[in-house]
Amino acid sequence: MQEVLYNPFMNLSDLPITHQKVIPEEYIDIMGHVNVMYYTHLFDAATYALFDLFGFGEDYLHETNNGSFAVENHTRYLAEVRVGQAITIHSRLLGYGQSSVHFMNFMLRGHDGVLAATTEIIGLHIDMQSRKTAPFPAEIAAKLQVMLEDHNKLDWDAPICGVMAAR
Repeated sequence: MQEVLYNPFMNLSDLPITHQKVIPEEYIDIMGHVNVMYYTHLFDAATYALFDLFGFGEDYLHETNNGSFAVENHTRYLAEVRVGQAITIHSRLLGYGQSSVHFMNFMLRGHDGVLAATTEIIGLHIDMQSRKTAPFPAEIAAKLQVMLEDHNKLDWDAPICGVMAAR
């Protein structure tokens, strides 16, 4: 696998760290590297941490009976991650709509800082009673706006797939 770095000026340290982990043996597949299902697991943990930053986490679900569904994602596997290696995931908000959110997670290997994987996701705000989309409450929309303004100040473009956007 050829290791791919996108923009060498893409400074992920300006983004929040949303998950860190040392890769355990059980995440490894028969090829000797992290199995794709565990990338999803790791990125999911980062997503919940990102959502907590704008008040859309597990507490919100229990208090309001509203939650989120992922409806689209695009994952790129750029460099192997192996047992015992530490990973750090940073997250970037790309946009949001009345009931949707568009973001990316970036996975770095700890021992060399190589960008190992990215995932770009569209999630929806869901009324769990009706199981249909519902508008974000004003307080969450306000926090999303602040985060988006902050992330839009970065001097590099996110390596998006180009076919997804919050509506």
